[in-house]
Amino acid sequence: MSDENLYLDAYQPQQIARRVASMGVAKAEANTLTLLVLAVLAGAFMSLGALFFTLIITNSNLGFGITRLLGGLGFCTGVALVVIGGAEVFTSNNLLAMAWASKLISTKQVLRNWLLVYLGNTIGCLGMVALVWWSDIGSLASGAVATTSIEIATEKANLSAGAAFARGILCNTLVCLAVWLSMGGHTVTDKILAILLPISAFIAIGFEHAIANWFFLPYGILLAEPNSVLLAGAAHNLIVVSAGNIVGGTLLVAGVYWLAYLRETA
Repeated sequence: MSDENLYLDAYQPQQIARRVASMGVAKAEANTLTLLVLAVLAGAFMSLGALFFTLIITNSNLGFGITRLLGGLGFCTGVALVVIGGAEVFTSNNLLAMAWASKLISTKQVLRNWLLVYLGNTIGCLGMVALVWWSDIGSLASGAVATTSIEIATEKANLSAGAAFARGILCNTLVCLAVWLSMGGHTVTDKILAILLPISAFIAIGFEHAIANWFFLPYGILLAEPNSVLLAGAAHNLIVVSAGNIVGGTLLVAGVYWLAYLRETA
């Protein structure tokens, strides 16, 4: 096989598993300032994707499924910025569990990474909430964007614990699979194509992503004139969805692929 063909062919699953484990080591050993800066960027990127989704579905007459699909494709903008730009998102960093299971990094290193990245993501999202609110994006379409934002936040805040947890699991299963697939590509085009369908699917179906919710919920609540019921529901959603995301990413993706490809090398 020529060198050109080697370059064009996607990495095989066994190779992806080793790459993900190596990536986990690098992420776990990154210094604090680097992690925080990249995590803040990721929060901002995911917020832009969430805002794009909100704009696309506002006043759409294309039907529920098509509208959600288009909105999901718009949301992919944020994930593409993260994947190609090298930012750090808590949900995809659940894949560090592969390096941990292989005993390449410690529990302390995993928890340090997750806490720092989650903090940075939150800061980035809240910063974008402030900027988007200040720029009065909600007034677009005669205020319909604001109405849509409030509806999104209200629906998320009213989810039951069981539904939010299950949707969090399913969401991060697809998110981590998207990252997994992107690790199989060589080019920017490969990576973007790899994330489109899994990410669009989780958004279209209505699964729950904790970091995206740090934009959706605060922005909608800010526009709705906050009340105690909505605030309590938002806090409940963020806690339960974060837990679900961890289960989906660590057990259903990192854990399964570790068992398939890396358990014998641990």
